[in-house]
Amino acid sequence: MNLIYEVLPEDNVDCLRESCNELMKFQQSAASIRPELFNEMSFETRLIPSIEKAIHNFIVVVKDADRIVGYVYSNISPKETYSNEFATFFDMATVRKPNVGCLSQFYIKEEYRKYGIDSKLFGMSMDWLNQFNEVNDVFIFVSNGNVDALEFYKRKGFTVSHEILGGFITVLRN
Repeated sequence: MNLIYEVLPEDNVDCLRESCNELMKFQQSAASIRPELFNEMSFETRLIPSIEKAIHNFIVVVKDADRIVGYVYSNISPKETYSNEFATFFDMATVRKPNVGCLSQFYIKEEYRKYGIDSKLFGMSMDWLNQFNEVNDVFIFVSNGNVDALEFYKRKGFTVSHEILGGFITVLRN
């Protein structure tokens, strides 16, 4: 195994189509609350619109040789981006600045989850997010049923803020 971490330019995200769609399928399989909401979630409906709405994007892929085995996507976006027809993800009045940081998508193929890739990608994302002085608030949204992810983020210092959509998503905050 030869893991390579590579920052991916925004115009090269098409290589994440398969991994992003695997993430959506995994989230749906783990969900006990409204799993049908994942039916419309895919690379085209989640990752691409998020990248387009963000002010800054940070994407890191992990490869074993030439095979993508994981990725993380973080962004800086106007806080209003998180109030839309799907949901309002947090109380806008509690966010002190116009922009927020978000660790938006995080996926590692199951057979690679025991090698510390999660901590490395998380650290790279937090380092990137923390460089923006215009951002005080960083959010992570965890789909219901993904207990391992929820506990991982809590161990990394994030706290549960609230749930939205009747528990479909747990909102964590720095």
